[in-house]
Amino acid sequence: MPIYHQLGKIPAKRHTQFRKANGELFHEELFGTIGFEGMSSLLYHTHPPTQIRSIAPPIDVSPVIAVNKNITPRKLLGFDLPPQEDFLAARVPLMVNSDIHIGLAAPTKSITDYFYKNADADELLFIHHGKGKLSTLFGQISFVPGDYLIIPRGVIYQIEFETTENRLLFAESFHPIYTPKRYRNWFGQLTEHSPYCERDYILPQNLETHDQEGEFEIKVKKEGMLHSLLYASHPFDVVGWDGYNFPYGFSIHNFEPITGRIHQPPPVHQTFETSAFVVCSFCPRLYDYHPESIPAPYNHSNIDSDEMLYYVDGDFMSRKGVSPGNISLHPAGIPHGPHPGTYEGSIGKTETRELAVMIDTFRPLQLTKDALTIDDGKYFTSWLK
Repeated sequence: MPIYHQLGKIPAKRHTQFRKANGELFHEELFGTIGFEGMSSLLYHTHPPTQIRSIAPPIDVSPVIAVNKNITPRKLLGFDLPPQEDFLAARVPLMVNSDIHIGLAAPTKSITDYFYKNADADELLFIHHGKGKLSTLFGQISFVPGDYLIIPRGVIYQIEFETTENRLLFAESFHPIYTPKRYRNWFGQLTEHSPYCERDYILPQNLETHDQEGEFEIKVKKEGMLHSLLYASHPFDVVGWDGYNFPYGFSIHNFEPITGRIHQPPPVHQTFETSAFVVCSFCPRLYDYHPESIPAPYNHSNIDSDEMLYYVDGDFMSRKGVSPGNISLHPAGIPHGPHPGTYEGSIGKTETRELAVMIDTFRPLQLTKDALTIDDGKYFTSWLK
């Protein structure tokens, strides 16, 4: 996250005495990555953030793999997943590999009686339906439909929904999630040719300091196990912090599409990246303006990556038979492209109103047991004339 942010009260110099009104020291914590060399922030706690009262036996939440080696194009009917009350129980992994777990969630209630932390993975939440507030030890981020929420690994959070009908796409990344390198200068600032800039970030605000002692449950996900730890102080007891490592939001509606005289390839839609996958945003945009252009994408071979596309809204001009909430999976090894009739049919059209999120992984994706329950079973035949 190449931007500096600060909230609350912090001392003038790091690693120096910073005292409460009663003379006691605040407790400094380095929240950092890649040892002491990666992105980091310094937080100042009212109580030591290390006071564990008890640890309950863990629960195995590892995805159940149904298809280990897949070459079948698939369409998953995401809205067929039933809603569940609990936020964590509602998160259903559908496609996974050693780099990323991708899934959907339809929670109906907020997290209020416990806190959650993913100790292994950065989390990307895309809000399809619903609105509410993400509360963290770094402050609060309000969200509405179309927002991405990027939550670095180790962030303790709760999520509060103002709505009961909520639909989320989520990705757990075992590699840090960054903005694309080609859109950043040597210092890390987003450049003029980037499709968005730092003004578009939704930064944490409203830092609330909870000076409370007692029993506070934090559910921690680590190595496929969900651990329940009981802490002696409220995890949101931070009086101030500064740095570069913190959760933030970004609205897909603030992505400014890059267009050209002829069809532009998917990398122009890139929004986030890791060393193992990229995330792209397909947004309403003008079509190509060469007099003989073909707006629909050309056939292309997926040789090096699996392509997952989550359909959010609008008319998907190169696809037939897809609806909001559907997921298409085009696995590496075989080509895919526009459905019959859409290639020729796109000629002369001037714009698209589609909205979709794409994740391209550099390693093959495995299908979970839950994914097969919402697979339409016939998508691979949809290119037949």
